[in-house]
Amino acid sequence: MNPQQNHIKQRLETIVKTELGHLDLDIELEIPNDPSHGDYASNVAMKLAKVLKKNPLMIAQDIVTLLTPDDVIESVSVARPGFINFRLTNATLYDVLTDILTKGAEYATQPSRSQRVLIEFVSVNPTGAMHIGHARGAAAGDSLARLMRKAGYDVTKEFYVNDAGNQIDNLGLSLKARVLEHLALPFTLPEDGYYGPEITRLAQTLIEIHGEAIQSAPLSFFKEEGVRALMQGIKDDLQSFGVVFDHYFSEQTLYETGSVEKTLETLKSKGFTYREDDALWLKTSDFGDEKDRVLVKQDGTYTYIMPDIAYHHDKIKRGYDLLIDILGGDHHGYVSRLKAAISMLGERSDLLEVDLLQMVRVIQNGVEVKMSKRSGKALSLKDLIEEVGVDPIRYFFAMRSLNTHMDLDLDLALKQSNENPVYYVQYAHARIHRLLEKAQHEKGIVPDATHTAYQTLSGEKIETLLKVLALYPETIQRSAQTRMVHKIPQYAHKLATALHSVYSDEVILTDDPTFVIERLNLLKATQIVLKDALNLIGVDAKDTM
Repeated sequence: MNPQQNHIKQRLETIVKTELGHLDLDIELEIPNDPSHGDYASNVAMKLAKVLKKNPLMIAQDIVTLLTPDDVIESVSVARPGFINFRLTNATLYDVLTDILTKGAEYATQPSRSQRVLIEFVSVNPTGAMHIGHARGAAAGDSLARLMRKAGYDVTKEFYVNDAGNQIDNLGLSLKARVLEHLALPFTLPEDGYYGPEITRLAQTLIEIHGEAIQSAPLSFFKEEGVRALMQGIKDDLQSFGVVFDHYFSEQTLYETGSVEKTLETLKSKGFTYREDDALWLKTSDFGDEKDRVLVKQDGTYTYIMPDIAYHHDKIKRGYDLLIDILGGDHHGYVSRLKAAISMLGERSDLLEVDLLQMVRVIQNGVEVKMSKRSGKALSLKDLIEEVGVDPIRYFFAMRSLNTHMDLDLDLALKQSNENPVYYVQYAHARIHRLLEKAQHEKGIVPDATHTAYQTLSGEKIETLLKVLALYPETIQRSAQTRMVHKIPQYAHKLATALHSVYSDEVILTDDPTFVIERLNLLKATQIVLKDALNLIGVDAKDTM
């Protein structure tokens, strides 16, 4: 939040607390759609209407009588049905420029909250290459981590490697079958195996390294080699997508350290399990689940939820204040049983918050591109990056809330026009870069943060741009608190729109040095914020287009 917004909020809070007696009201500010209404608006009167049992318009008028103008607030007015509109003095808008130019990329960075957050996302099985379905989760988790760090949180990004269980057995069997196939020996592809081209390529590589003797290697060898190679492929794909994890956590280590066994014994000792039909059940229905869940099957093997419980218990024991999981939308019912298990272990289930990720359809030439991991016909993330590029994919994913289904239009992503939203925003940054270079080359003038006595910087479009710049700290704070990453590209688009409007309306490189430097400062500040906002969603701020 910028100093101007803080000032307005503090004055409103003082009135609400001392004059109206309400201490815990969350006061929000927004930019009115109609610039004639003012620079900021608050709906505090409408929030108070139910409590005070009074018309919000009357409440707003009462508050306004107590809000005398000062160095920041030039005027205050009321609009139906109860908005309080604020118009700032010009000096406060110029202060925003000085703040941005002085702080650079640190503008809008929030103070440390001393809150440790673990975000677990992607966590795909290392049984094939990453496809575009995984990419949405990767973009979402990485952008959220960047945003929350900007907002002052201490964030760790973690990938949970599912390197144990039936899927890894099937991976080993699939890889061995492909090796035998290449050696022209009898082979059988497992019914639940993995048939992607990366499996075939790995089989060829193993034969080149080990020769025909590899046909006698045990299944454990193929499992280990499969996990190692495919996990490296996933890491490489993620890095090319701009996603680098702080930590990779192996499921296998939960078994090696005895964590799964210890967690199960704890659940048993607390009386939350029972045996029925030769299986061990967990009493999740006692905690709101629709039915109890099997932990240990009749054959003595664990169900997939058992190591997940142990894993989340391990997260909590590592001392994190908040655990965020980004899971597929098909895990909706999984959340309640996982929270139930955390409570059974004597931990706070509210430490875990889950964001569910809805499916994405890829559209090309008006037709959906079908994906199937097992058949090997998946649209891989690597291929998509080569065809479209990282920036459009990351930007398009960031534009939509996680809980909404979305279409990724590849044709739109490739368009070099304002129809393409990422092109529109990147072009704003490139426009500024080009003009700043031109100003230095032709006029010998560069932006100057020490210039603070603004004399010529005025006009509705310039003031709109200044107001949008001033809104960035509030956008960071609220987007991080609500985990609404899509608010960042919305903000970037709004900022680009304001910039394009000023650029088209103003002749900037005149013979008046003061006129020029003040506009260069405005453009440089806009460039700084645009670049920072794009970086938060993993998109490059281009200097040339």
